[in-house]
Amino acid sequence: MAFLPVAEQLAVIRRGVEKIVPEQELEQRLESSRASGVPLRVKYGIDPTGIDVHLGHTVPLRKLRQFQDLGHQAVIIIGNATALVGDPSGRDQARSRKLTPEDVERNARDYLAQVGRVVDLDRAEVHRNANWFGPMAFTDLLSLCGKVTVAQLLTRDDFSKRMAAGTPIFLHECLYPVMQAWDSVMIRSDIELGGTEQLYSFMLARDLQRTQGLPEQIGVMSPILVGLDGVRRMGKSLGNYIGVAEPAYDMMKKFMQLPDDCMRMYFELLTTAPLDDVGRLLGGHPKQAKLTLAKTVIDEYHGAGAGDEAAARWQREIGEGALPEDIPIATIPASAVQDGHISAAQLLKLAGLCASTSDARRAIQQGGAYIGDDKRAIASHDEAIPVSSGMLIRVGKKRICRLEIGGG
Repeated sequence: MAFLPVAEQLAVIRRGVEKIVPEQELEQRLESSRASGVPLRVKYGIDPTGIDVHLGHTVPLRKLRQFQDLGHQAVIIIGNATALVGDPSGRDQARSRKLTPEDVERNARDYLAQVGRVVDLDRAEVHRNANWFGPMAFTDLLSLCGKVTVAQLLTRDDFSKRMAAGTPIFLHECLYPVMQAWDSVMIRSDIELGGTEQLYSFMLARDLQRTQGLPEQIGVMSPILVGLDGVRRMGKSLGNYIGVAEPAYDMMKKFMQLPDDCMRMYFELLTTAPLDDVGRLLGGHPKQAKLTLAKTVIDEYHGAGAGDEAAARWQREIGEGALPEDIPIATIPASAVQDGHISAAQLLKLAGLCASTSDARRAIQQGGAYIGDDKRAIASHDEAIPVSSGMLIRVGKKRICRLEIGGG
């Protein structure tokens, strides 16, 4: 096939990339590929330890799609063997090993369905690394381990920190980077994509490829996307993530919570908007920039127009304070109601709008609790509130429900 000129390919590849190792080899490899007409094999590995793909995951996935669109071959490794070991990168202690092979395969199917929102799976190779690690005899494993020294492993930042702190490093953890590197040998990787924390494994792959007489891969590493807190990496366990399979309106609400100083990073890593345009947009009102960012990303995962719909709904319900379209129902037991009334603090707690009666008291004291469609403020925590099914209750701007009085 006819490839774009190398300079044009490099301009696409370098956007949103923090490090290319070794950088001087990338241009040479692209030149060789263009001259021969043979696509480069671009590897991205996934350990399906969970099923939720969030925007942090999409940073290398988007880069993989860019390589596809430049005419190169995407190669996805499903780490159904490495997932049972657990990636020690960035860990200050060993990961818990609770997944079964069946769990991993089930996760892999769901994960691939979400990955397909970014990468063209019809044009990608998908391999499971248990296909080569599963049949290995113990002597094969010994042979593989004989290619890597303990000194090499201890140059890993996470391992060296744990050694210094006296925290145990288990033998199976040492196998993980060796396995990840061997994947590159097995699929003859030219380029591997990932985050900057993967540098050690990427370079180890070069060593192993060299021992097998193969061309050595190039590591293309993207920055770690920060989450909605603007500080830590995006992650489900931290509650600071936006999932690609979330409803468009839920994505919109999360985007609008994003700290202003994170927007440039999000535009650069999650969109193809020209950076000059981004600069001008960020020079204006932050709210407009945030809406543009959110609509751009939402359209990518939910289709053209979904971002505008989500933005309009956000403006009605949050910006203007209109009632949400999908108000949840909260059921309280009839036994809690005396003569058609219930104390205000107890009502907010039983309706699930406050975690405790003391939380409810604080909300009421701060003037943030309301009842009825006319949004009447609750005056006191011990106020006897007349209640009936269908009644609207609110705490703050986001906690809202309609009451249902059940039995019991």
